[in-house]
Amino acid sequence: MPSDPGPKDPGPAGADVEVDVEVVEYTDPLCPWAWGSEPVLRRLRAALDGRVRWRRVYGILFDQDEDPAPDPAAETLWYAHHLEEIGRHTRAPRAFRLRRVAESSWPASLVAAAAEAQGPEVAERVLRRLRESVFVLGEPADSPELALAAARGVPGLDGERLAADAASDAVRDRVRADHAETRRPVPEVLSAGGNSPHPGAAKETPDGGLRYALPTLLVRRAGAVRAVPGRRPYEEYVEAVEALRPGLPADPAPLSAGAALARYRSLTEPERTLLTHGPWPPPGAVRIDTAGGPLWLHPEEAAVRPAVRATPPPQR
Repeated sequence: MPSDPGPKDPGPAGADVEVDVEVVEYTDPLCPWAWGSEPVLRRLRAALDGRVRWRRVYGILFDQDEDPAPDPAAETLWYAHHLEEIGRHTRAPRAFRLRRVAESSWPASLVAAAAEAQGPEVAERVLRRLRESVFVLGEPADSPELALAAARGVPGLDGERLAADAASDAVRDRVRADHAETRRPVPEVLSAGGNSPHPGAAKETPDGGLRYALPTLLVRRAGAVRAVPGRRPYEEYVEAVEALRPGLPADPAPLSAGAALARYRSLTEPERTLLTHGPWPPPGAVRIDTAGGPLWLHPEEAAVRPAVRATPPPQR
């Protein structure tokens, strides 16, 4: 029997090209640097759409065996200031009020992984909702109930299947494997330089090991690897792909405002600047104000969200 030749990609000019490049994204639904990196990673995914195998690995930023904070209120206040500092670099939305620091990344990661069985579009939108639970609404999806609630109303989503899959042994084993893979960083990320405020050197874990900083991208082809750790400019990601497959990235043309919001359903200001052109906002766009700037929702997205209003703090 002949071996499986692997997936095909029609390529930019319709040529039959092997998809022999893998991009591995180490991330976490509740990671602020991953949230702030979404504009460039969305652009990169659009540039490589159908031309690489893109695999997400959920690294579990907030692990379930970590000791609870002795003073949760003080920890929440500290973490809110930490998010504010990160937001100065990323310009990503952040909640007016953070209700708590996430107790665990496991529930959100299980739901995000389970959503992949329902297709890439559903999976992207579920993951986006999970990110927005903490960074827009201020209540991290850190329990199974909150993680499933965050996904409610995603077009095309089978909620009952999502709940069953997220609770299954198969998905838990997959996320366990993700957790372990994240804690086997390649030597290239043991140190990291550059001018990024989050250069992405491997992080120490409570047990004395190491894990990838989040986000980190690995580009792999034929045994070769290029690592792009931390938060990086778009050009560095393109260079990593080019190094292994010259000519592969095709920088996507910016979409019109209406087309971009219809495609992505939710756009931050940095995203709409990087991914769209022309007058903004498009007709019907719903603006959600946050402490870090507005989030724009497609009207159909706003209509089915379990909660879409980020509540500002009371005036004194």
